[in-house]
Amino acid sequence: MDSAPNEAFFDTLPVFEQFEGVADADNYRPLPDNWALASADIVGSTKAIASGRYKAVNMAGASVISAILNAVGRRDLPFVFGGDGAFVAIPGSAIDETRQALAAVKTWVAEELQLDLRAAIVPMADIRAQGLDVRVARFQASSEIAYAMFTGGGASWAEAQMKAGNYTIAAAPAGTRPDLTGLSCRWNPIESHHGEIVSIIAIPGGGGTDAEFQRLVSDIVALAGQQERGGHPVPAAGPELGLIPRGMDYELRATAPKGKWLRARLRILMEVWLTYIFDRLNRSAGGFDPKLYKSDVSRNSDFRKFDDGLKMTIDVGADILKKIEDRLERAAQAGICRYGLHRQSSALMTCIVPSPMTRDHMHFIDGAAGGYAMASSNLKARYAS
Repeated sequence: MDSAPNEAFFDTLPVFEQFEGVADADNYRPLPDNWALASADIVGSTKAIASGRYKAVNMAGASVISAILNAVGRRDLPFVFGGDGAFVAIPGSAIDETRQALAAVKTWVAEELQLDLRAAIVPMADIRAQGLDVRVARFQASSEIAYAMFTGGGASWAEAQMKAGNYTIAAAPAGTRPDLTGLSCRWNPIESHHGEIVSIIAIPGGGGTDAEFQRLVSDIVALAGQQERGGHPVPAAGPELGLIPRGMDYELRATAPKGKWLRARLRILMEVWLTYIFDRLNRSAGGFDPKLYKSDVSRNSDFRKFDDGLKMTIDVGADILKKIEDRLERAAQAGICRYGLHRQSSALMTCIVPSPMTRDHMHFIDGAAGGYAMASSNLKARYAS
């Protein structure tokens, strides 16, 4: 049997361009049987965030995606960034490379970020043996970037297995480093323009039907759509140029060998300075157009997603936020969903930029004061009983 269609699975999926399509089951296709889910998250992320280490937590989560894509040598794998972790769907042919990448990431996160990353690879055969599935849809966020959406319950089961200590990937030997080429976090926090940056998680509550939950998702997306650009936290023209010192430090730790940080630091500073100058002069340089790049950053930003539940980090005013909360609460009371949210004044961006000369750079948005990790913690606390 020809495995090529399985290898190119994500590129064969139908595309939807309006985010409301995440609630349409017809947009999803089952992951091939010989694939697996590579999952990772930070142990004790809530405590790390409470101590002000949310940027390190985000960097660790994004490093999982960067390391796997670089190790496998392709950018067409379905993945989800979850703030304090991530998961990537991988073909069977890429399991060995993925295992090595995850092992190296665990070591790098421990030694350079002082965080504890757990990781696992769960075969699709084991997920389907539980009567669950992993179905994937392809949302075209921009002309250059498509993000994967997941449903079927299998990703949540795989995450639970990882947290229970099953399918565990052990850390690589001390000093091992993953290939994190392209991983960066050079943007300043993005301040709210409408009221608050709100990170929202809504998952099925167990007391409603799939159709009722899909209607809830459609309603929440429609309510957010009453805000300018659907509550997109990044301005259409792109974020303000700037450089977080801590963010540059993490980028150096990710992409530059020890002993060469000074040269890499000077290169980053020069790149940021030149981008700022040419942006102010409204000029391009060597084919690099800073204004086009910044607007692509906005278009390519992953500020809303679906992985067995709705996740959004949006910039909304008080009136719209109240409507969203009221709709979520009514659904929760009816057993249709469980939800958690977290408010903050700004958003953070962590990026994977294969090359500044191409337009396929990816940008992951989370709340700047805990975001999805705190929303998840609030969800668990709300329904602890």
